[in-house]
This record gives sequence, C-alpha cells and structure tokens, in this order.
Amino acid sequence: MRSAARWILAGLLSLCVATTASVAAAAEARSTYNAMWLSIAHPGLGEYYLKGWGSFENCPQKKFWLGLIPLYGWPGYLQVKSAIDARHGRTNDDLTFD
Repeated sequence: MRSAARWILAGLLSLCVATTASVAAAAEARSTYNAMWLSIAHPGLGEYYLKGWGSFENCPQKKFWLGLIPLYGWPGYLQVKSAIDARHGRTNDDLTFD
C-alpha cells in the first residue's frame, strides 16, 4: 500500500511540475496576433502586452499618450503604426516607418 501511495504522490508531483512549466512557457510566448488587436484598440497597448504588462514604464509612452489625439492617434496613423509593430513583435516607441 505504501509503494502505491508513493507512486501516486510521485505522479501528482510530476504533473504539478509539468503544469507549472507549461504555464511559464505560455507567459513567455505572447501572441503577436493578440498584440496587434490590442494596438488597434489603442496605440501602444500591443507593445505593452508583448513586454509582459507589469509597470506602466513598459508601455511605449509616446505611442500611448499621442494615441489620445483624434485622427493622429486613434483612429489614425499611430493606430496603424502600432498594430504593424506589434504584429512583427517590435516593442519600440519609434513613431516613423523605416
């Protein structure tokens, strides 16, 4: 009986370790597709998502704040620029197309 309990405990422990590892890997691999849609919602949010949220300092400040200007930020130039950057995995705060 004790050996069966040990096998069950070892199986549960390995399952917990595998689950934790897969959750950590999923957090590291953020979807650029989702980031693109966040940037369409508001410029800079997709890049912020790709950097792992956290502190607001991770958010591209120029894109985020200039995104509040009608027709320049949303909807407009910065919305498109931010969505393209996020879709390609770029997290910079560059406002020009190069």
